Amino acid sequence: MDHGSHSGMGEEAACKIDMLWNWYTIDACFLTTSWRIQNQGMMVATCIGVILMVVCLEFLRRLGKEYDNLIQRQFQRHVAAQSTTSPSPSDGSCAGLPAAEPQVVMYRASPLQQVIRSIIHAATFGVAYLIMLLAMYFNGYIIICIFIGAGIGKFLCDWMVVKVVLNSEKGGKGAAGIEETTVCCG
Repeated sequence: MDHGSHSGMGEEAACKIDMLWNWYTIDACFLTTSWRIQNQGMMVATCIGVILMVVCLEFLRRLGKEYDNLIQRQFQRHVAAQSTTSPSPSDGSCAGLPAAEPQVVMYRASPLQQVIRSIIHAATFGVAYLIMLLAMYFNGYIIICIFIGAGIGKFLCDWMVVKVVLNSEKGGKGAAGIEETTVCCG
């Protein structure tokens, strides 16, 4: 499929865009006609850039998780500090009554925290969308680079850490802290 136009002699070659699997290097265009591969060096730079873009996506995903965990830890410290200063309900007046149900405290992120979360999410979504658009060119080299970037990004940015509670009286099963993997967009 040729999306270029030929209006005069000596004009540069048109973009090679094909919606079927292809291995185009020279004259392949990505996202815009100004991103036209004119030599092998440009293709290598494009492949490296795509790998780094996918690594950046994995970093942004991790950043979002870590920021959410930070907000949660701040709230837990705040609740723990308040619970140590508040009087205990078992001060002797209710000695014969059964133990009270566990209290649940709800919290909501502050407007600033929510703005930061939204910015991280928008950046993650934007980078993921650009990667999806690059994959839609069905260029084998670009798709392989997306897979390589995903592997490198997972290795560098999402090292698994699991907290295992031993001798817990709560009777929890398995390891805590393992999250389900996401396949597409987070």
